[in-house]
Amino acid sequence: MGVQDSAMTNARHSALLATVTAVAIAMGGCASDGNDPAATPTPTLSSSSPATTTTSPTPQSDSEIASEAASAILRKYYDVRNDLRRNPSKPLRLLDKVAISTELAAQKNLFTTERKQGLHQTGATKIVELEVQSVNLDNSDPKAGKVPTVQIDLCFDVSGVDVVDKDGKSVISPDRPDTGWIQFLVSNYQWGTDPDGSWRVASSQDIERTPCEAS
Repeated sequence: MGVQDSAMTNARHSALLATVTAVAIAMGGCASDGNDPAATPTPTLSSSSPATTTTSPTPQSDSEIASEAASAILRKYYDVRNDLRRNPSKPLRLLDKVAISTELAAQKNLFTTERKQGLHQTGATKIVELEVQSVNLDNSDPKAGKVPTVQIDLCFDVSGVDVVDKDGKSVISPDRPDTGWIQFLVSNYQWGTDPDGSWRVASSQDIERTPCEAS
């Protein structure tokens, strides 16, 4: 080995020794502090890792609860009407569970008249659109009708509905439109004791709106 090779070998040994010494010092410095997270073998999450959070659902407001309850009873109201008109032997008191006030009286009068004439419905009226327009939770004077009320606009579809007499002959005008809009007031006369379960359809009236598409 020449002088130049020997010098290079010594230089490598010196550099290696310096590196080993530096590593040992660094490790010794880390190990000297038992509270240093870097001294533990268990890896830790970096600061850039997203933390897992649990978000509690936002509680519904009284207005949102009322809107859902009123919409649900209006859908049930249509189910009951379809059932009663297709099955004239069923008792009209079933309307008491879905209607009240002027709406209850009007529907009982209508069904009583149809049954006396021997009429019954085939098919079912369908709900195409149901839109909550307003919510008023004023319960200041139930005896005077000031009770929580939800106004709902509903578009119905009667394209698959017919009303026939006892001979099976249709009594429906061929010019009858397939769809139409009705504005309902759905009220709760028992708000103080049953704010969720005592909603009833209280009144209704036809309204002029752009026709919806039949379902």
